Amino acid sequence: MPATITLKPGKDQSLRRLHPWVFSGAIARMQGQPQEGEVVAVQAANGEPLGVGHYAPGSIAVRMLRFGADAAEPDSAFWEERLRNAYQLRQNLGLTGSNPQTNVYRLVHAEGDGLPGLIVDVYDNVAVLQAHSAGMYLARPQIAAALQQVLGNNLKAIYDKSAETVPAKAAPDAKNSYLFGQSSGAEHIVHENGQPFAVDWETGQKTGFFIDQRDNRQLLARYAPGRRVLNTFCYTGGFSSYALQAGAELVHSVDSSKRAIELTDRNAELTGLASKHEAYAQDVFSFMKASQEQYDLIVLDPPAFAKHLSARHNALMGYKRLNIEGLKRIAPGGLLFTFSCSQVVSAELFEGAVLAAAIEAGRPARILHRLTQPADHPVSLFHPEGEYLKGLVLAVG
Repeated sequence: MPATITLKPGKDQSLRRLHPWVFSGAIARMQGQPQEGEVVAVQAANGEPLGVGHYAPGSIAVRMLRFGADAAEPDSAFWEERLRNAYQLRQNLGLTGSNPQTNVYRLVHAEGDGLPGLIVDVYDNVAVLQAHSAGMYLARPQIAAALQQVLGNNLKAIYDKSAETVPAKAAPDAKNSYLFGQSSGAEHIVHENGQPFAVDWETGQKTGFFIDQRDNRQLLARYAPGRRVLNTFCYTGGFSSYALQAGAELVHSVDSSKRAIELTDRNAELTGLASKHEAYAQDVFSFMKASQEQYDLIVLDPPAFAKHLSARHNALMGYKRLNIEGLKRIAPGGLLFTFSCSQVVSAELFEGAVLAAAIEAGRPARILHRLTQPADHPVSLFHPEGEYLKGLVLAVG
């Protein structure tokens, strides 16, 4: 029998509203001594069973997997049912193997697909798994078996990227490896909206590609023709490649990572338009402060400036400073695509930071679009925290 966690009186309401997190401050007592990652039962103060989830010693003490009085520990049927449900949604979105234009998509988006702590991205016939909790790390064999059942012949390999994200104390010997199949050893080329990209899921950031900007890259392509484009924090050059294909006059890409710049240059080559592209392995702030170039379109897509509430104020100051520098580099009549992927920074707070930047920079600006993550990164209605990506497209005077 799993250990049982009893909540304090009145602390069960969020679970009754199907929010999947139990915070440590809500716990009255524990029966048993659960290890990190083990499945525990959760009950209300009066003993009423509320469900089961993965335990972790920390602020978020339990990530719920099943709700209700009859919730059982996850078995093979549970993993297959959750993954099949996630796959069917992507089928309905037109993102699975039948799409000749796009073979890159997110199959599992953690709480958005009822699997807190789990990310699975698909690159053609390879699934890249990334556990963000010890519970999901321990369940990798069951998850891998279920992926094979759900994807069938569309799956040739499963790569585990969890060593970068699972808590070290929960998995001290964690290392990235293949759970099923192997890499072909050749360069991995995938397609997004018909655009080819070289992806390195073994050593690249996250699972190898920022899939969450797919729709926003497509939007940028509408505005890029004839423009001089600067793509900052470019990673592997997703926005850069779209701009080149759309007919940009020139594209400059900047990222502090030399490996990211190498992949950006490779992806520019794949467009056949590399002569219009220059990439710089530099700090973005230093590059913009030193540059005298004026651009017609600038992308500001930094990594998360804040991962915890305690860092939110500093993050907002960082977004303000970054947008001031970006606004200084935009020619009159230009466009600014500016983003935040910090979960703890709301869309309202982010927009306020951009407003403050425009005031300080003395540039009039109008909002053309408010942007977010695509549909294969769904947000559970019961877990609004899953909506992490927010962005604005500004017309700058």
